[in-house]
Amino acid sequence: MSTVRETRGGRAGKAKEEGGGDLPGAWAAYGRLLQHLRKRAGLNQQQLGEAIDYSLEQVDSVEQGRRPAKAAFTRAADRVLEAGGVLEVLQDEVDRAKLPRFFRNFAVIEAEAVSRFDYEPQLVPGLLQTEEYARALFAGHCPPLSEEVIDQRTEARLSRQKLLTRVPLAELSFIINEEALRDPVGSPEVMRAQWQQLLRMAALRNVEVQVMPAMRGFHPGKNGPFVVVETREHKHLGYFESQGVGCVVSEPAEVSTFALRYGKLRSQALNVEESARLIERMVGET
Repeated sequence: MSTVRETRGGRAGKAKEEGGGDLPGAWAAYGRLLQHLRKRAGLNQQQLGEAIDYSLEQVDSVEQGRRPAKAAFTRAADRVLEAGGVLEVLQDEVDRAKLPRFFRNFAVIEAEAVSRFDYEPQLVPGLLQTEEYARALFAGHCPPLSEEVIDQRTEARLSRQKLLTRVPLAELSFIINEEALRDPVGSPEVMRAQWQQLLRMAALRNVEVQVMPAMRGFHPGKNGPFVVVETREHKHLGYFESQGVGCVVSEPAEVSTFALRYGKLRSQALNVEESARLIERMVGET
């Protein structure tokens, strides 16, 4: 679904995402609902903005689908408009639409997963990243992203982390190459905070973090990062991505290969306790 807005010349045009695609339909749907609720309440955009402490331009941008609503905006608007939570129901969809287009389908699968096993050779997995680490990654994107898009993608990545504590709990496993943990992203302070975050997340009873030690030699992860998920229907799916292209794998034989490789990686990586001690040493070295 395309977001339609008036151009300066008076003609209707399609609002575009950075990168050339049409803006997400979830933003447009949210905006139309917000406008309906605002008019039902007898408020104009200025009055709504003053009531929720946002500017007229911000309210207009959200209603037109040009800008996604943040969670704080949604909570305030839902309260002032006495919407009964209908705007908050849409917030997850709005947040997912901030993600890169190639990742959105998998994000829907991930949010409902009962288990998720992740191997990452180059970076700290997104579900475990701090805000500063994620922001540093997006700031280094090529071609460069605007500050607004960096903000949106950082917010969306942090929103995905609700999976870590969602009820019912999902079973989550992460294997990260030691080189990925030592490769500096951002400042030394950013890395120290990221290691500390890993230790906190690894302490959750549904989360396991293992480190594949440097100089381990050949192992099944050399082919690249991948994820194996189990859906609520107990269907197993694989996912991998590279250079801004993501692929969901559903063929049972291929998913079985992913699962077999992950099992091998788990046996070759440091165990959970050894991994925590290694990360603790890295924190102590800084």
